[in-house]
Amino acid sequence: STMEETDREAVATAVQRVAGMLQRPDQLDKVEQYRRREARKKASVEARLKVQSLINLSVRGCQVTSRTLNLTGNEELRKNHLHITFREVAGNHLIYIESKLCCKIFKSGLSHHQTQSFCFFFFFAFLSVPEIVRETQDLIERGELLQAHRKLMDLECSRDNLMYEQYRMDSKNTHDMNLIHTYFGDMQKLSEELAKQLWMVVQRSLVTVRRDPTLLVSVVRIIEREEKIDRRMLDRKKQTGFIPPGRPKKWKEKMFNILERTVSTRIEGTQADTRESDKMWLVRHLEIIRKYVLDDLLVAKTLLDQCFPTHYDIFNKLLNMYHQALSTRMQELAAEDLEANEIVSLLTWVLNTYKSTEMMGNSELSPEVDVNSLNPLISQNVVDQLLSKYMSTLTSNIIGWLRKALETDKKDWIKETEPEADQDGYYQTTLPAIVFQMFEQNLQVAAQINEDLKTKVLLLCLQQMNSFLTRYKDEAQLYKEEHLKNRQYPQCYVQYMIAVINNCQTFKESIISLKRKYLKIEMEDTLSSSHTSMDATLDIIAKEGCSSLLDEVFMDLEPHLNELMTKKWLMGSNAVGTICVTVEDYFNDFAKIKKPYKKTMTIEAHRRVVVEYIRAIMLKRISFKNAEERKEGAERMIKEAEQFRFLFKKLAAGSGEDTEGLCDIIEAIAEVIKLTDPSLLYLEVSTLVSKYPDIRDDHIAALLTVRGDASRDMKQTIIETLDQGSSQPNPNYVPIFKEITVPTLTVPKLLK
Repeated sequence: STMEETDREAVATAVQRVAGMLQRPDQLDKVEQYRRREARKKASVEARLKVQSLINLSVRGCQVTSRTLNLTGNEELRKNHLHITFREVAGNHLIYIESKLCCKIFKSGLSHHQTQSFCFFFFFAFLSVPEIVRETQDLIERGELLQAHRKLMDLECSRDNLMYEQYRMDSKNTHDMNLIHTYFGDMQKLSEELAKQLWMVVQRSLVTVRRDPTLLVSVVRIIEREEKIDRRMLDRKKQTGFIPPGRPKKWKEKMFNILERTVSTRIEGTQADTRESDKMWLVRHLEIIRKYVLDDLLVAKTLLDQCFPTHYDIFNKLLNMYHQALSTRMQELAAEDLEANEIVSLLTWVLNTYKSTEMMGNSELSPEVDVNSLNPLISQNVVDQLLSKYMSTLTSNIIGWLRKALETDKKDWIKETEPEADQDGYYQTTLPAIVFQMFEQNLQVAAQINEDLKTKVLLLCLQQMNSFLTRYKDEAQLYKEEHLKNRQYPQCYVQYMIAVINNCQTFKESIISLKRKYLKIEMEDTLSSSHTSMDATLDIIAKEGCSSLLDEVFMDLEPHLNELMTKKWLMGSNAVGTICVTVEDYFNDFAKIKKPYKKTMTIEAHRRVVVEYIRAIMLKRISFKNAEERKEGAERMIKEAEQFRFLFKKLAAGSGEDTEGLCDIIEAIAEVIKLTDPSLLYLEVSTLVSKYPDIRDDHIAALLTVRGDASRDMKQTIIETLDQGSSQPNPNYVPIFKEITVPTLTVPKLLK
């Protein structure tokens, strides 16, 4: 039959359509979407057929009824009948309009032709709503937002006009108003659904504007349309008191709110790490913010600005949003328990990076962005609090670092391997380098923030350095004392003491360098006293170090010095040869001492050797028996003075030091001992005293005792006569005899 054929054709067509929809594997994912679309189409066709039949039926009914009533001329009957007809038709669609609306129409004197037109409009308005809602829904799902909005506006316009007519006829009739509102209920959901799509585009506007600017333009056009409708509705409200539900929508305001939230989320979302997972978390966080904000603003200026009407002032609005979001984020970070280096990172970013060419001062953002007109991201009060916290944290850190550096250095002092030498071969430890590298790092960091902080940090470093050097001096003294308890330990005592002495010179140079690099000339005076104090401490450390090294030498020389001026010595001992070899051996190590201290060491060693030699004479360990012994002893002394002169000339090579004078004293004493004519003894002694005026009477007495041929009366006469003589010392002579004490004879010796 014809019916069966129609069914078969329908099935065949359907199969063909389904086959067309499912040609690629990826289309299987959309089966549910296709099913929903087909269901909506089917419902739409059925609704249209139903509407058409109702309209036909109703219109025919209206035509017949109005013709009949016109013929009868019965006005009352006409009104009632039309009201009933409307009620029957509208009732099929879950709504009817109160008879007052109909009465109002007739009271206004509508002809039957106008009434008929009103019927058509009325049926269309009510009966096509579900159809338009479905079409709009489809358009939203397909992303055709402009067309969807056009249909939504039509629906809203129909509803608003009906409501307005109802309001004009009977403003107190909320029942009929609610019926209209309910019937258009789906339309409200459509508006919300469309808004959701718009806000998604707005949230991603900086991405969308690069990929699909037309989509963003469409969104802006929709918002502009809504703004226009809002204004129109508000104007009508002023005139009539009526405003449709959901108005004003304020979509422009909502758009800016969403942009603001998006900007805040973008700034907050850049923190990828925490201190626990990454020590550089804040540096990374701030760098990501810098990059994102600059990129976003450049896009906003070059592309986004073109998608919005001028009066939106979109770039400046976004700029303010970013500034506000950054200010909030920086205040949050400032409130955290930040470490010293993190405070610096934050302040450097806030005070410098933000307005630099790397960010807001970027040439591509000008002239729209004027860095001078940007408000500070955090208040001066917060900056001061952070700086104060930084300085107190830094102070305790520096104290800790210096203490740790010294402890580490002390561990090196007891090693069994020699310290390292610098490029010139001078022994050193890593202490000065570690200390000044730490100071440098902190000063460079402070300089990133501002000059004032840099100066404060320099003052802090030097102030702590002052205290540190006092501790360094104490530790060097303890090192020496520990060594004296057991001279075999530490194995490399001499070499590490040399390194300590050299470190003093390095510290001096580093302090000068640090001040030159980081201190303004006008600030020099504020540091002069602390600088003088540090130099004095370093000189004491170096001097005490040199002295302790010479003590080492003379402890080794002691047995050989004890041989001088003894019978063994006179018989030809090699004590002085051993003394010279020992001194030279030590000075091979002392060559690793830096120049100012090495020169002092050589002079002091030379002086001490001569002092000890003269002291040996004054100890009266020998008394020559005859002229032969005196001659032999004196010649030995002159020969040994020459050995010392040769040794110290060699050790002082290139230092420009005068090594002659000291050994001359030994030779002058030898001449007194060598003298063969006793009558010339006074003259020889007086020549000696005039050259070296610090010779005391007990020195002369001891010298004459060693000579062995002067009676007590002769000694007395010579000493008394000398007291009246005048002296002509060498102006460069440094008194030497005052250091030498002459032992007095003890009572038991006198009794012997």
